Amino acid sequence: MDSLILVTVGLLGLLAVFDLYVGVSNDAVNFLNSAVGSRTAPFRIIMMVASAGVLLGATFSLGMMDIAKSGVLVPAKFSFYDVLVIFSAVMVTDILLINVFNSLGLPTSTTVSIVFELLGGTATLAALKVWSGDLPMSALGDFMNSAKALSMIMAILVSVAVAFVSGLVVQYALRLIFTFNYEKIYRRLGGLFGAVCVTAILYFLVMKGAKGASFVTPEMLAWMQTNESAILGTAFVLSFALMQGAILILRANIFPFVILAGTFALAFAFAGNDLVNFVGVPLAALESMNIFEASGAVDPKTFMMGDLAKPSTAGSFWLILSGLVMVGTLWVSKKARRVIMTSVKLSSSSRGEKEQFGSSMPARVIVRSSLQLSHIVRAYLPASLMNGISRRYEPRRWKAGETELPFDEIRASVNLVLAAALIASATSLKLPLSTTYVTFMVAMGSSLADGAWDRESAVYRVSGVLTVISGWFLTALSAAGACAVFTLLFYWGGEILMILGMIVSSAILVKTNFFSKDDEDDELHAGRTVTAGDRASILGALDEAFKECVERTTKLAGRSMRALLEEDGRALKEFKDDAAKLFDDMTAGRRGYYAMSRSKDLTKDDRDARSFYYRAFTNMKEVAHGLRDQVGVAENYVANSHSAFTGSMASNLKEIAAAVESLSSEFTPEAIAKIYALIERAQGDYLVQTAVSPVSLRKSELFLGALIFTRELVNRFSMVQYLMRDLDRTAK
Repeated sequence: MDSLILVTVGLLGLLAVFDLYVGVSNDAVNFLNSAVGSRTAPFRIIMMVASAGVLLGATFSLGMMDIAKSGVLVPAKFSFYDVLVIFSAVMVTDILLINVFNSLGLPTSTTVSIVFELLGGTATLAALKVWSGDLPMSALGDFMNSAKALSMIMAILVSVAVAFVSGLVVQYALRLIFTFNYEKIYRRLGGLFGAVCVTAILYFLVMKGAKGASFVTPEMLAWMQTNESAILGTAFVLSFALMQGAILILRANIFPFVILAGTFALAFAFAGNDLVNFVGVPLAALESMNIFEASGAVDPKTFMMGDLAKPSTAGSFWLILSGLVMVGTLWVSKKARRVIMTSVKLSSSSRGEKEQFGSSMPARVIVRSSLQLSHIVRAYLPASLMNGISRRYEPRRWKAGETELPFDEIRASVNLVLAAALIASATSLKLPLSTTYVTFMVAMGSSLADGAWDRESAVYRVSGVLTVISGWFLTALSAAGACAVFTLLFYWGGEILMILGMIVSSAILVKTNFFSKDDEDDELHAGRTVTAGDRASILGALDEAFKECVERTTKLAGRSMRALLEEDGRALKEFKDDAAKLFDDMTAGRRGYYAMSRSKDLTKDDRDARSFYYRAFTNMKEVAHGLRDQVGVAENYVANSHSAFTGSMASNLKEIAAAVESLSSEFTPEAIAKIYALIERAQGDYLVQTAVSPVSLRKSELFLGALIFTRELVNRFSMVQYLMRDLDRTAK
């Protein structure tokens, strides 16, 4: 066999590992966001449960592997070389496309990408064969499994509506039963709720999914089908007895068990349904090579792949190995955590927080229309009914110091169990359902039913949903188009170009995932959790926040001035992103004031301390806002290739930059006085220089703006320092 073909198949195997990495980084949100959002267990425990589900679910995915081989293309119409071209184009496109979405923090569908990549590549190669063979255009249908491809696409589209409506209806019914303050009703119905969830998990995952397991024999499958009712009945009775007994006798909380079981189930269903998206194509290429080699054929361009239509023969070894790679990705990928936060924020019940997405005109129209429809419906429904529903929806009262969760245990359970059931059902029908579509839309439906989309957040949530859904459709179009281009290039360029394409895509993935700057963990500590409202806690939080803010701000300000003088546009762009992050941290820190406002029964000194906290963070936020704007103006100035700073303007800016940076380690009256003197001298020298040689208005605005910002920085930080000293003095 040609050594280039061996290298091509080997690289496809390597790309499978990379595809698993980028795919799981994107899809981890599907089975982790509910458990993470409800904070039902430590993150490490959640990850361990999900890992077990992924590893076991991978062994149940054998039946799905046929989709990559014959779900879209008709193997008998393509040669061994043809399928290698399609499979190589699909893998290169998939890695690059999903990696882009991961970098943007947008959950998208790996199922949609793989299906439309196969469609794009197959249709392109089929069109070439029709054109070169002088065949009618109607012959395109002979090369593609149109019925199966259409059923997969329709299943994906229908799943969007089904998942949303299911999440909405089930969550609404359960919320009316349990309410947000469900401690009392939980003692009576908690065991029943838990038993229903456990039985549903057993039915959809094990009973329905067993026929796709690589280790289940026909005899075992027949026995399970014969005794299905007895198995499910026994599971329901036992789980109900155990859970209700634990509630009544031990006063146990069973929700963490249900949520962790749901996390396991959804991770299991994800691996069973989505593993084909990552390794189905490489395994199909490996099987194609084995068929070609066993045939004794010589020319890969003439040997047709009819045998590829037979059921998949991939063994448990490859499936378990793939599961291990997926588990490893869960633990090491930072991008996975970023995508999780996107979904958690979109379904959060928190009010007044910074939203993940801005508003948009379509979202405003939808929300305004919904409000008008709501008023009309309320006018025709009995007031007693509306009042009764309102009482069931009374929000939970959070105690002093408690942090409001994105969503509670009831909603987390619904998100997990319902999504797992829908996905496992599709897996049993050998339909590559989009786990992203299903889990995201179930979460959106349940959050809408829970009233999480109130008037403070509805526009932003709707905008977020529209943005993400638009990204899904963009995935379909870009996947088909990009794969068509790669298919043409690889078909004409041969194995050398295929190998080169796979090497380049691998290098891009490695660089963006392992060698790029990732500052997700670089957050202001005080901006995350400040909920205690007493004077001592506030003073400690302010002291820590002020030191860190001064250090980050002064370093950024000084470095950005030097980058402006050096006309370093790349550095200024990086500093602008850092300044925006600093502003977000200051905004988050100030929000701690509203969390503290829930606390009661504190002294007047404690209430005064809260006011100090708000004023201090307002000053720090304004400095960060000014820094972000100033660096942005400087970046535009350099990007537009305007004239460089020269003469006294350049020398004074350089001195001011050094003086500002020195504040990071020593914010003293002497250092402050030095900066004031430098600003005064710079303003005087500017007037002298402009009298000798005219300076453009744009350069003047930028220079004077830098001086004004520097003065504002010193003034506001001095005010914060004064507030902290005053707070400390009155506490003694």
